[in-house]
Amino acid sequence: MGPVDYLVLEFPGNRMTGEGLALLLDLVERRVIRILDLSFVRKDEDGSVRALQLSDMDGDGELDLAVFDGASSGLLGEDDLQEAAAVLDPGNSAGVLVYENVWAAPLAAALRRSGARMVAAGRIPVEDLLASLEAAEAGSVS
Repeated sequence: MGPVDYLVLEFPGNRMTGEGLALLLDLVERRVIRILDLSFVRKDEDGSVRALQLSDMDGDGELDLAVFDGASSGLLGEDDLQEAAAVLDPGNSAGVLVYENVWAAPLAAALRRSGARMVAAGRIPVEDLLASLEAAEAGSVS
């Protein structure tokens, strides 16, 4: 199995347009990722949180989430959804996506067979990366 990551994607004003869904499906179809769990939560103006069903979000005919129906491995629990909702602003919704990086599984297996082992992993926040690249570029201009 490849590394497993999660994303919490906030939708201000509970507005989900569906933009990006085709790209997500493309990643799945090309076996770059495998969706393990996809859930949605809403944080009301009073701070109360509730889980949303896909059918709750697909009433306008524009946002077709039916393809994700049943995307639940059981890894994502009620506590996880509450934790995800804690970072939301009131009046907003979020999609919580847990996915396997399928592309990395063959590489990881080959490395393990050769005796290698993972001793550290992490992610560089995009903002930090962009700031470092801009600083490096500014330094090379002078």
